Amino acid sequence: MKANRKLWVAATVCVAVVAGVTGCSQGDDKAADPFAGLTADAIADKAVETTKAATAFHMNGKGKTDGQEMTVDFSVDSKGSCKGSMQAAKGGKAEMIGTDGASYMKGDDAFWRTTGGEEGDSSEEAGAMSALLKGRWMKMPAGGEGPDAFCDLKTIVKDMDEDTPRKGMTRGADADVDGTPAATLTKKGTKGETTTFYVAKDAAKPYILRVVEAGGEEPGTVTFSDYDKPVTVTAPPADQVVDMEQLAGAS
Repeated sequence: MKANRKLWVAATVCVAVVAGVTGCSQGDDKAADPFAGLTADAIADKAVETTKAATAFHMNGKGKTDGQEMTVDFSVDSKGSCKGSMQAAKGGKAEMIGTDGASYMKGDDAFWRTTGGEEGDSSEEAGAMSALLKGRWMKMPAGGEGPDAFCDLKTIVKDMDEDTPRKGMTRGADADVDGTPAATLTKKGTKGETTTFYVAKDAAKPYILRVVEAGGEEPGTVTFSDYDKPVTVTAPPADQVVDMEQLAGAS
């Protein structure tokens, strides 16, 4: 499998079109700013630390990675449960679930033909993989940075912490993200790219609500929701599972 990209990195480059946001409400009865007196960098630090402490969240995005369009819709919690899907621009789509320390992936024919097997495999080898897994779930080997790591919330937030720019940010006009007032923080890169964070204007829980990467080689957006909401997952029936670790050992 080539699906070894860290989920946070994949998610932050995961939407080509920036979702519309509107200006915050106007009037004399605006709520007090929970970030009054804080710099943009300090707000970003606060948002990352709060998001890292979440027990669960949902991520939805669409964008480019390695020059290819990709869509991701994914939920994960701190108990190792996760579920979601990814879809390539050419039509390949796969579902992903994880529970009880195991992770599974079920893709359509286009997905397995374009991502299955080892790099350099022939079309016949890719076709054989697709035929083997048609309508079935592939159980992923434990460990590594493959799809099983998608269910590791600690790894995801660690990547988030390491990959989130928090120096030299500026605060712009407040916005609204799916009904939640948000502070807007922007960081301009050295190659023409701009990263914008939308942070919930909540003194107690200033979660990251949206991340937008505009310009550069991998533009995209990811939107976060359902913070601290547990993820309910059921493992697929055994007769619908192909255990790739056992298959590799047998071969």
